[in-house]
Amino acid sequence: MIGGSVLSQFSCSSAAKCDIAVASGSDYVSNTNKAVELLGGMEKFVKNGSRVAILPNTQSRHPGSYTKPDIVRAVIRMCKEAGAAEVNCLSWLTPKHWADTGLDKAVKEEGANLKIIDRDDESLYQSVPVPRGIALKEAQVMKEFFNNDVFIDMPITKDHAGNKFTGTMKNLMALNFRVNNRTFHKENWTTDRSAIEHLDQCIADLNTVIEPDLCVVDATEFITTNGPFGPGKLIKPQKVIAGKDRVAIDAYCTTLWGMEAKDIIMINKAYEHQLGQIDLQKVRIEEVTA
Repeated sequence: MIGGSVLSQFSCSSAAKCDIAVASGSDYVSNTNKAVELLGGMEKFVKNGSRVAILPNTQSRHPGSYTKPDIVRAVIRMCKEAGAAEVNCLSWLTPKHWADTGLDKAVKEEGANLKIIDRDDESLYQSVPVPRGIALKEAQVMKEFFNNDVFIDMPITKDHAGNKFTGTMKNLMALNFRVNNRTFHKENWTTDRSAIEHLDQCIADLNTVIEPDLCVVDATEFITTNGPFGPGKLIKPQKVIAGKDRVAIDAYCTTLWGMEAKDIIMINKAYEHQLGQIDLQKVRIEEVTA
């Protein structure tokens, strides 16, 4: 776990107290600030002088398919106010992805660093055993990730062609070597149940060795069809969700578009790994209007 030993062999147990903060409104900077404030403020997660890695989703330029620049701006500002020495946005996607979404401008204007890692150069990735993995036995995580003390996962929740849901846990594939990620996808991975199960198990397995210190999720507007790239049907809950428990956060996000956690294999696999709480009745959720 970053902030401890960078990688986590053991995660937050389902018995741990894992709060979720939800802030709603049309001002996405205010939503983000309020959600993190409800958790105790960014200083709870970012210590003075620390190096912070953040992982927004920049996968596509279509509305509802990428993390909003205003949410990224707010997180960078809060990290700096908490005393971060560096804020580094990590990605193996191209500069064009960052430009098309406006995220490069937000990163530059807020004084953070955009570190794009060559997605085809295996020497830039570190092999990481996955001892608890069922389908995934080894990950290949970008080496630059290990140069940071704190990790903030910043996905957008949205539709996905294979497992039907993207959120905190699936976003971590963006740290993993693209060739290794291909092993997650078997033939007919969008239609065959066993192939979808394999994909979801690999994602859950990957999450046993990478644990965010904080998750800040864009649920302001997102696609519920034709994911992950879009364009697709948009809904606009105008919410930012913050917390640490990835299972609980992803379970909460499914409710925003009429699903339940039990509908998503990945969330159930992660719960079986004891990565968090799937029963939202056992999670303290605080919702406010920012």
